[in-house]
Amino acid sequence: MTIGNRSDSRHRPFAVGLLLALLAAELLLVVAVVITLVVELLVSPATSLASAIALTVVAAIAAVWLGAILVGVWRRRAWTRSAAIVWQVLQFAVGLGALQGAFAQPAWGWPLIAASVLGFVLCLSKPVAAALSERGES
Repeated sequence: MTIGNRSDSRHRPFAVGLLLALLAAELLLVVAVVITLVVELLVSPATSLASAIALTVVAAIAAVWLGAILVGVWRRRAWTRSAAIVWQVLQFAVGLGALQGAFAQPAWGWPLIAASVLGFVLCLSKPVAAALSERGES
């Protein structure tokens, strides 16, 4: 069984494959964050239950959105390039925020920034732009 469409019949450029791998890794990390937030919500009393639930829901929405981007890039949908760029910009902002303040976490802030820069560069690269800008989507 194939995920099937026109992208399965042609060679996938290396940059697109690298972008897929990066997005998949980011998705796995976001899913891990969602699972952690759900577990924390269930086993640890939150100072603000409403805020804890809202944060968990927002993280879950981000995971679904990133999953949709990943599937869209796999299927070479044109809309996914701009969505992936937006994701990388938001992730960069989170990484930058992790480097600042009293509770700075450079151990995960720098990797987020590095992944965001790589994803942004990949999204703007010629092979990815060409692969994701083709029309004739079914």
